[in-house]
Amino acid sequence: MNLRSIHSKKKSLAGIKIAGCLHVTKETAVLVETFKAAGAQVSWSGCNPLSTQDDVAAALDANNVEIFAWRGLSSEEYYWCIEQTLKINPEFTLDDGGDLIFTVHTKHTEYLKSLRGGTEETTTGIHRIRSMASEGKLRYPIIAVNDAETKSDFDNVYGTGQSAIDGVIRATNVLFAGKNIVISGYGHCGVGLSSRAKGLGGNAIVTEVDPIKALRARMDGFTVMTMEDAAILGDVFITATGCKDVITKEHFAKMKEGAILANAGHFNVEVSASDLESLASKKREVRPDNMEYTLPNGKRLYLLAEGRLVNLAAAEGHPSEVMDMSFANQFLSILRLASEGNAMKPGVYEIPRSQDEEVARLKLDAMGIKIDVLTPEQSKYLSGWEEGT
Repeated sequence: MNLRSIHSKKKSLAGIKIAGCLHVTKETAVLVETFKAAGAQVSWSGCNPLSTQDDVAAALDANNVEIFAWRGLSSEEYYWCIEQTLKINPEFTLDDGGDLIFTVHTKHTEYLKSLRGGTEETTTGIHRIRSMASEGKLRYPIIAVNDAETKSDFDNVYGTGQSAIDGVIRATNVLFAGKNIVISGYGHCGVGLSSRAKGLGGNAIVTEVDPIKALRARMDGFTVMTMEDAAILGDVFITATGCKDVITKEHFAKMKEGAILANAGHFNVEVSASDLESLASKKREVRPDNMEYTLPNGKRLYLLAEGRLVNLAAAEGHPSEVMDMSFANQFLSILRLASEGNAMKPGVYEIPRSQDEEVARLKLDAMGIKIDVLTPEQSKYLSGWEEGT
């Protein structure tokens, strides 16, 4: 809101056209309307078939925003919505997961000639775009918003940590205290999930493929083991890896009666729903966003939100208090592209340290917190090398 008050007066994005593909939540709506207040024309779609909050989409539509999103999209409808946003002939894209960028580069290359830059919100999307860049297939500059410290160290850790567990609780009303909570992946999201599961009284078990992250999880006090071993022990499973086939039929067969399966990653490929479908003798929806699968031996397993990101499909996503930093980075990155994009070659660009610090200062101001400032002598000491023991 601080940034909106500044740039609505300046009309810093006057005449700029932005196509966005990002979860349609109340937090996103504030970002969209901030772009509009700064003078931009915006066309928007959701970046997941189950994450759109229909009342928010309706409110944006009532405020004359081009919005193509509703909860419960088929795959065909999902990509149709993305394609509609491109009809404004955007200069910039704003993405979460890379599907908009992928669509432009594969199916609608006619829009590439007018695109001057874009941004990417999440870890999975950054992996996809860096792969495109390494193969020489990325055709315009993308700023990696996800990799800003004021994004990944807060949105991913505190946002996902709280909201994914919120989604599990809303879909099940299960008690975490005393349960074995298996967290797959110990990146930023897994760190947040593990600490919050522990805080609720759960016994957090971490699975990893990265030896450094696995070691960090152990040093942080968590049990670390393979998914094969964890499958036998887990009461609740939450994946946060960005990879496919993390939990498959081999693991389902070993699980306890009543085990709960959830995914906090961007795409619905981490928990193999197709394997569960093939194993089950019957299924039924027992609560909203909670499907019970009965295996031939009578054992029941519960898959939440179709294996899609549970924090947005079964809950409301991250609280505003962390999304404001992520979206401040999105807004500032579009401002940067508007002024510098023509001089930037296709590739993936980091957010500068100065922007990260600006966002952190804005956040501290909003929280009413003041911090110390280095004296000239301290700055000289930290940048020098002459002084020793």
